[in-house]
Amino acid sequence: QVQVVESGGGLVQAGGSLRLYCVASGGTFSRYVMGWFRQAPGKERMFVSAMNWSGGRTTYADSVKGRFTMSRDNAKNTLYLQMNSLKAEDTAVYYCAASSNPLTAQTMGVASNYRYWGQGTQVTVSS
Repeated sequence: QVQVVESGGGLVQAGGSLRLYCVASGGTFSRYVMGWFRQAPGKERMFVSAMNWSGGRTTYADSVKGRFTMSRDNAKNTLYLQMNSLKAEDTAVYYCAASSNPLTAQTMGVASNYRYWGQGTQVTVSS
């Protein structure tokens, strides 16, 4: 059973930065497509970014392009999300997700394609 655990959330002022972490266990991390999603209060869970197993293909939501950078270290079973120039609208619970399916650039952004989810980490950006 694959488990993913997020950390690194917190409270930050607008314009600041945070780095999220996601550690995976119980499976072969290097075989999984990994994604970040977020859910603001009263809203649906939304795609943020995703990366294929090698890190050679990464996709981002338009709302975070140029501000967020996703990376992974397969040797450490760890996924990262560097978030810069944070805005109040980035406030949400951020979830890490893993998929063992060979997703395309289009399907990596669909939450239902991910089988394994973490419990989420809260990011609050004050304006």
